[in-house]
Amino acid sequence: MNCAPCCAPLTIKAIPLTNLWQEVTSSEALVLSIDHVQGDPFASPSSLHVEILHKDAGFLPAYYEKTAARVALQDHLTRKFAAQFEDFNFKAKGSGKSGLLSITRCGQEVLERSACQITQQKIIARFHVGFPAFGRTINAGELEKILFDFLPRCVENSFFYKRLDGKKVEQAVFLSEDQEFIRMYLKEHKLAAFVANGSVLPRKSGVSDLPMKGSVPFSSPASMEKTLTLPHGGAIKGMAIPQGITLIVGGGYHGKSTLLEALQMGVYNHIAGDGREYVITDDTALKLRAEDGRSIRQVDISLFIKDLPNKKDTGCFSTEDASGSTSQAAGVIEGMEAGARLFLIDEDTSATNFMVRDEFMQQVISREKEPITPFLERARDLYEKAGVSTILVAGSSGAFFYIADTILQMDCYRPLDITNHVKELCKDHTAPRIQAPDFHIPDFARALPPARRQSGSGQDRGYGRGRGGSGRGSDNRREHMKIKTFGRDSFSLDKETVDLRYVEQLTDSEQLNALAHLLRQGVEQVLDGKKTVRQTAEWLYGTLEKTGWEPFCSSYVPCGLTKPRIQELYACLNRYRG
Repeated sequence: MNCAPCCAPLTIKAIPLTNLWQEVTSSEALVLSIDHVQGDPFASPSSLHVEILHKDAGFLPAYYEKTAARVALQDHLTRKFAAQFEDFNFKAKGSGKSGLLSITRCGQEVLERSACQITQQKIIARFHVGFPAFGRTINAGELEKILFDFLPRCVENSFFYKRLDGKKVEQAVFLSEDQEFIRMYLKEHKLAAFVANGSVLPRKSGVSDLPMKGSVPFSSPASMEKTLTLPHGGAIKGMAIPQGITLIVGGGYHGKSTLLEALQMGVYNHIAGDGREYVITDDTALKLRAEDGRSIRQVDISLFIKDLPNKKDTGCFSTEDASGSTSQAAGVIEGMEAGARLFLIDEDTSATNFMVRDEFMQQVISREKEPITPFLERARDLYEKAGVSTILVAGSSGAFFYIADTILQMDCYRPLDITNHVKELCKDHTAPRIQAPDFHIPDFARALPPARRQSGSGQDRGYGRGRGGSGRGSDNRREHMKIKTFGRDSFSLDKETVDLRYVEQLTDSEQLNALAHLLRQGVEQVLDGKKTVRQTAEWLYGTLEKTGWEPFCSSYVPCGLTKPRIQELYACLNRYRG
């Protein structure tokens, strides 16, 4: 018997077929669905999902009624299911991917994933199975083991409260609620970030996000220390970074960038044991850097660059090959458009001429001959007039001391508040120019041009469910653009690649996969040359939050989508060259 591909979902009510599923729930409410069957054992594995009603799963409603608790519970259950799969992976015999059982591998962050979705009525778990076969001959006996032995056991041990360690479930939910409490505290008390004492900031290596063993635990300067009383975790102490302009300085290898990297990932919640559980940053925070070669579309960068020698209009600037300074200027404006209230900047990855120009250089090259207004001269207005704070790591220029509200020195991985000391020293030196005239907030009314569809990419073909555009795919609906994701660096829509390697707060390749689905929907239905970037992003993200993944997928929702922030969706739209 040959195995042929199938995209139409196949639903199996477990109870009539086997008593094994009945042992799991003693209810006919548990449903196993086969969404997609692979073409052969060497192809991408088949997609399946199970649905369990809440009355059978047995979790307390308090664990999934609020968003923070629900996402934490989904994350915890996904990790449990993945651990169960390890015990049965490849135990069914066959060639190629036969016997594979896989689901999303979660990292240190707690993210909302399609792998496990909790609705008002039920829990949905999506995963992949390598259907057993030898060559193109199905091994039905081994498939029966997977469907009616391995899977029921994995589901039973992962999605039913009575089978889990209730204390660990509670700890995962309570930790997330405590983290959400700190985020609300930041907003109410005008803080940019909080870093708890005892946090472990360094990571194990450049390829491992696990905490580094033996590293120096974080301790707050006394002048910046605050005590927070969490709903579940009790009182904790840590460093509260106020809104405004914060400068992080210090010698090389003393932990400046390590602190900034922890803050940039503080927009996400982290699991217990990560070391950064209570490193919490304003959830709109955006890491900025230079991106040589990126495309820019109709961005008003005149705050930073104008009066170009070629008379090019910087009030509506476009280029296919941006310089470092131009790309960083566009990043600031695009970040404001995306609703960022905090910019995170590391001098090491910034364009020097964009950040600062010293007095000697201004004497050699007069201001009239320099089209760039450096960030140094705009940072104060960005905070006071636009409400955007900055946390900046600097190591080579003292000019930033004059604009900083808070100055931290990292000394052997420990922060020291040296604000008052530095401000006294500033009195003995001539202050550089730290403000520029003509500050304005762009109106953000730019509309991207209509998206181009590649010839033959589905514009004049069937929907794609049938072969050759016939059968079920021969109606008037056009085929979706093809998506391919390349790790955490980029993805492609048809033949157009979207480069996101320098969008540093993307932490999971599944976030890029989700962005590709969102962008595809935008290209196919939204980008008509009339809607603004803000309207497009808000429509796409609002649809995702209200209705879930379904509108962005074709015949079924796959495992392997992770919700990004709206700031990354803006970044994706801004970097799409199509």
